[in-house]
Amino acid sequence: MQDIATVAGGLVGLAGAGGAISVAVLRRARPYLPTGHALTGTSAYPLPTALKLGFAGMTAQVRPGPHGELYLGSGAPQPGRTLRRLVLAPLFARAHAGGGRLWRNQQAPFRLVIEFGGDNRDTEALLRAYRMLDRQLQDHAALLSKCRGDELVPGVVTVTVTGVVDVRELLAAQPERYAFADGTFDDLGSHSAPPSLVPMISEPWNRRFGWDGQEAITAEERHQLHALIRAAHEDGRTVRICGLPEGSSRRARAAVWSELGAAGVDVIADTDLTGLARHLRRHPVSPPPRSHLPTRAVRRSAPRPTAPRTVTHHEPV
Repeated sequence: MQDIATVAGGLVGLAGAGGAISVAVLRRARPYLPTGHALTGTSAYPLPTALKLGFAGMTAQVRPGPHGELYLGSGAPQPGRTLRRLVLAPLFARAHAGGGRLWRNQQAPFRLVIEFGGDNRDTEALLRAYRMLDRQLQDHAALLSKCRGDELVPGVVTVTVTGVVDVRELLAAQPERYAFADGTFDDLGSHSAPPSLVPMISEPWNRRFGWDGQEAITAEERHQLHALIRAAHEDGRTVRICGLPEGSSRRARAAVWSELGAAGVDVIADTDLTGLARHLRRHPVSPPPRSHLPTRAVRRSAPRPTAPRTVTHHEPV
């Protein structure tokens, strides 16, 4: 892989308004929180908030609009509120300004989850929307995690796509791609969803757990949580879990965050950005031992169903 800092020089032209935003954020940024992930919803300017708080990832809701652009939010497209202008340009301008990193101590790729929403759930329309995204990502190929065949090459930013019907089939057919599919714990050990296609497991807390953080967690649910995260890591994947539903108290959310941290989860995602950032600064999560951003390809394949599972070192994507 080419030296990131060198190839990032070609991104100077992206600065403009996006660059001004990223430089301002860089000056005021708080400590880097590798486990934090911002669920930004309909925020007008989601990226500056996430970076200022030190989050190592964020989810951007988009929908296709006119002129081949993807617009932020789930409502009608608003002029200028495009993914390209408000997220991609400032994010990669910041990477250029930081010599190929978003933070000096960045340990893994920034996880940018693109969630396709809107009323139009037509399969063909959503696949066209993904192709819009793919063309925009190719402008930043040098800094993106990519996959060639079954080889993963981690970069400064990893893009995950969710909300698009049949996107896995489309992604798998690309000889070289700059985005990955979102997964669930049901994908563990799957030949049709190997880590090179689905490197991250993403589930809301209440999909598998009934504990709401009000009382002590049961021994059974704690054991299940640890077992699922351990199984995902052994399968070569990272795990992202969302917090409790809207309306949960911060105390209850913090209880769930604490259990996730103790279980070794890779990413905690929530809409309570201030509360989550404060919690992670006070209670940092110690992730499994990993290398820094690699400069080599990492080959992975799905394990055979009968093969014994062993704990293997894997690069986060």
